[in-house]
Amino acid sequence: MPEPSADTRLVPLLLDPTRLRITATLLAAGEVEFGFVRDRVGLTDSALSKQLKALATAGLTTSRRESTGAVRRTWTRLTPEGREQVSAHVTALRVIATDGD
Repeated sequence: MPEPSADTRLVPLLLDPTRLRITATLLAAGEVEFGFVRDRVGLTDSALSKQLKALATAGLTTSRRESTGAVRRTWTRLTPEGREQVSAHVTALRVIATDGD
């Protein structure tokens, strides 16, 4: 059976540039604090929350909250499935960009 074309390996949710930037940040950094992702991607808190919710609903990310006294922090990371999907998506983009299939 032939290998699927690069176009069919793209993850529809990651075709949005903002979600791709978020997941690329998580792929490179592992588990990171919400504020780091917000600043790195250049989003407001509410915009990042909305995008992370969409990614979590799809099973690509997971988050945990940590309280230290009065300070509450949210940490987020790619799930193992999310890591696989982001890697496959990036690989497919590279293949498309180099005109390979």
